[in-house]
Parts: sequence; structure tokens; C-alpha cells
Amino acid sequence: MHTGLTLTFQNLDRQRSDADVYRDELPYALRAEELGFDSLWWPEHHFTNYELTPNVPQLLAYVAAKTSRIKLGTMVTVLPWQDPIRTVESFSVLDHLSGGRGMLGIGRGLGRVEFEGFQVPMGKSRRLFSEYAEAILEALETGALEYDGEVYHQPRVDIRPDPYGSYRGRTFASAVSPESIDLMAKLGVGIMVIAQKPWHTVEEELETYRRRFVELNGVQPPKPVICVFTGVAKDEAGAQEMRENYLQRYAMSTVEHYEFDNVGFAKIEGYEYYAGLSRNIAKHGIDGFAGFLADLQVWGTPDQVTERLLEYVKRLDAGGILLVPAFGGMPQSVSNANFELIAEEVLPHLKAHDVGGDLGIQYGDVVSA
Repeated sequence: MHTGLTLTFQNLDRQRSDADVYRDELPYALRAEELGFDSLWWPEHHFTNYELTPNVPQLLAYVAAKTSRIKLGTMVTVLPWQDPIRTVESFSVLDHLSGGRGMLGIGRGLGRVEFEGFQVPMGKSRRLFSEYAEAILEALETGALEYDGEVYHQPRVDIRPDPYGSYRGRTFASAVSPESIDLMAKLGVGIMVIAQKPWHTVEEELETYRRRFVELNGVQPPKPVICVFTGVAKDEAGAQEMRENYLQRYAMSTVEHYEFDNVGFAKIEGYEYYAGLSRNIAKHGIDGFAGFLADLQVWGTPDQVTERLLEYVKRLDAGGILLVPAFGGMPQSVSNANFELIAEEVLPHLKAHDVGGDLGIQYGDVVSA
């Protein structure tokens, strides 16, 4: 099974310098290929301690120059925050530098502080994402970007260098709301599941997505890829520390960064889904919701972690899984130990699990009558 590594470069509470964060976590990226990881991913975030990853294609290009096999992905590129031309150019260049190893993750964003920093109205994000995504995916196929939509207008321009190869089957979108799930099926892209909601709900939404994908495209969709924050320890006491200290702190930082307790989401076009989260938090408390998010992740001894990750893969019929080894204010010694245990005692078992091929190979399989 395709097993990838995701790095977040969190600097919660600024307990270290930003330089120290890069110094401590970049070695994981540079060792990922030799250890056997199939892909490396970074999210895109701006302006806060939450994650120090504002320019992901630049990070991936750095790793491309030092590797030969590992695939390189964004988790995700937030389309409303940048001009579509620049997005297409970034991934065309990355592909040429890496020999076609780029993986395009796309999303529409949720952090209010980031939308305000870019002076992009959140209420336009769904329309921007939809039109930008159509334009970008078409340009990566044809080598030219031209679009005349409701909110995005672009006269034809040629993309140079020419796109290295098709991104069909290697484009994945993070989708949380039911409306987003339907949009991803229309766009013909795969789904990236970042553990944020009950697994039975994810199963139901993926079933809807698969059905709509076949209806709209006539082929089976790529299998989804799952991203899970993962804490491994040699014994039960260490595993519990992973849960209580680091996964809980990561989950709380997510609540804080995305303002899941903000009832104002109900007034923002395209974010009505999150208003329900804020009401749930108001009812049950912010600590309880952070605990719920933490419990969606995986922690335990190597055997326990492997078993639980494979359970998630089976439930969602996933084509791959991405593991996050450093999060929640971990000291370097803790993240180093976690990374080594994942690589030595979890990764080999995941890679040995057969899911029918690599990420995205199902795309294009014609559905039999």
C-alpha cells in the first residue's frame, strides 16, 4: 500500500525559533525516500504558529533535488489564495524538476486569518475554488489556461514549460462539507480524507462521492488517501502520553486556528456546514470537541497503531495513507523517537498490505455495464 509522510512544521506557543523547527523537521523529509516512504506532503498555511509552510512547491522542489523516487505532494494547495496561473506554473516546474513526481492536493481553505491576510473574502471561496480548479486542471492537461466564468476571467495564456504529464489520477482534494464532496466528483479528482469527522460519516460521504463520480465521469474514481496524525511508543504508558499531551494539543491548535467555535460561520456563504460544528462546541465544550478530534487520530504501540491504521484503510477502501510524526508541541527528542518507530516498525507492515496498486491507478478504469 502507498504509505506517505506528512510534515507540518508546527511551532505552537513559539517554544522554539522558526529556524529550529526547520532544522529539526527537514531531516525527516530528506530521509523519507531511503526509509521507504512512497510520498512526502506538506500543507499550506500562512501567518501563524499553526504551521510554518507558506510555500509548499518550494519545499517540494528542494526535496526533489535530493531524491529520485519519492512522490511530492501538497496537502493542500489552497486555490483561492493564489492566481491560477502561478499554481499551474508551480506544478509544471515541480514536475520537470522531479521527473513527473508531483501530486496535486487542492482545497478552498478555512482559516479566517489567512483569508484576511490575502484580502480574499471567505464568502467567495467556494466560487473561486470551483472556477480556479476547473481552469487549473484543464491547463495542466492542455498546456494553456483560458477561462471565462462568474468570478474568474483569464484570456488564453500558454503554460511554459509545457506540463510534463497529465495530473489525472494524481490530483486529490480535501473535502469536508457535503457540497464539496459533490464538487470533487464533478471535477473528476480523488478525495483526501483528513481525520476530522466520525468515520461512519466519512464512509457515507465517500459512497455518495463514488456514485456521483461514476455518474458524471463514467469511470471509477481514484481510491481516497487518508491522512492521520500518528503517535507510536514502545509501551502503553508512552502511548497514552502521546494521546494526552501531543494529540490533544494538536487537536486544540486546530480548533483555535480554524475557529471551529465561531458561530459567525453561519453568515458566510459556503461555510454553513461549520456553523453546526460551532453549535456542537457551544453545547459540549471546546475541550470535548478537541478530544473528539484527537481520538480520530492513531496512537499506541507499533502493533496497535498498525492494526488501527489498516482498519481505517479497510473501512474507506483507501488507496494510501499519510502519516504525520511531529505535532502538538513535541520536543525534538519525542518526535525523533516517534519518527523512527513509525519508519522501523509500522511502515513495513503498511507497505506490505495490498490495496490493488498505487494511488490513483483506478482512475480511467471503464465501468462495466
